[in-house]
Amino acid sequence: MNLRSTFFSKQAYEVFEFPDFRRFIAARILLTLAVQIQNVTLYWQVFAITGDPLSLGLIGLSEALPALAVALYAGHLADKYDRKKIAFFSLLLFIVTSFFLFLFAAEVILVKSTFPIYLVVFISGLARGFYRPASFALMTQLVPRKLYPKSAAWNSTFWQASSVLGAATGGVLIGFAGISSSFFTAFALIAAGAFLILLIKSKTIFEDKAKIPLLQSLTSGVKFVFSNQVIFSAMTLDLVAVLFGGAIALLPVFASDILFVGPIEFGFLNAAPAAGAIITALFLAYKPPVKKAGMYLIFSVGGFGLCMILFALSTNFYISLIILAFSGLFDSISVVVRSTIMQLLTPDHMRGRVSAVNTMFIGSSNELGAFESGVMAKLIGLVPSVVLGGGIAVVSALGSYKLAPKLRNLSF
Repeated sequence: MNLRSTFFSKQAYEVFEFPDFRRFIAARILLTLAVQIQNVTLYWQVFAITGDPLSLGLIGLSEALPALAVALYAGHLADKYDRKKIAFFSLLLFIVTSFFLFLFAAEVILVKSTFPIYLVVFISGLARGFYRPASFALMTQLVPRKLYPKSAAWNSTFWQASSVLGAATGGVLIGFAGISSSFFTAFALIAAGAFLILLIKSKTIFEDKAKIPLLQSLTSGVKFVFSNQVIFSAMTLDLVAVLFGGAIALLPVFASDILFVGPIEFGFLNAAPAAGAIITALFLAYKPPVKKAGMYLIFSVGGFGLCMILFALSTNFYISLIILAFSGLFDSISVVVRSTIMQLLTPDHMRGRVSAVNTMFIGSSNELGAFESGVMAKLIGLVPSVVLGGGIAVVSALGSYKLAPKLRNLSF
């Protein structure tokens, strides 16, 4: 198999025969661009104000806590009501919060501390808490079941590609146009993405006919995940890796204090992991890792942790870029395998609730990981904190290989 046959085979593109999937992916691209631009700008702005790594961690905590608080109820709603409408109205709230960040940066609304910024981020976390379960559950309604692995791979591909462009664009906008222009660009992209979600046709939800109490409905997703060793192990493995192994939140500190580069290079550092993931995800769109999927997942998490250790020890900008690109390669494999596991092993009437549990495990682990990174960098130092986190990711991969035989032997 060569790259040409991989990327230009009709088989790889059959998911795009479905118009609503095309709309969903287009919205995904715009929203990912917006989130990356906004996050890069937000982290750069807050670090410029405070000069404190812990302040970067507080951004993640401010977004994660509300998302976690509403996750189970959001999953319940996604399994009971129109998923498209839930996703759309969540994005409307996200549009409002993005506009306020622009108003702060443009000094239309004067702020004397970072508290108003954290408050807006907190509200955006509420929006994200409702959007993610609805969005994940909606995607599975847009293509036939047999195409789930390909839809997961393409979803990952465009997410990674948009992350590259978004992170780099954020750095360029900060450097050449300023923080307020960067925030306004994110606001406009979110609005465009919400419009595309609105164009998707509403889908019928195949509910479980049995009437169950609200509390039982809220907890059924948790019970399902904990009763399935494969799903639980995959979520736990990724949670540990992202919670302790990530270093993205600390990139402003690495850029200024270790690598001695400016906002444009900082944007490329943010983009590097996704850049490394694009080719991998494109290949996986044609040939998803369904054979020995569990081993691919375990190997990818271990490789990601090793990359974080090497990145922490690097003092050269270009070497750091390469290492981060390889971390994206491993992360891409992990994302595609885990998403495929979720789609194939979850009943349709429970997708929202199981996705909500996934949000609690994985969706908020990036933000909680940002908080953990900020705290550990404050306590033991920047480089030691990232080395320790990468080591924990490697150990978690080895532990999963030993303790989760169903995941280790998983093939589809």
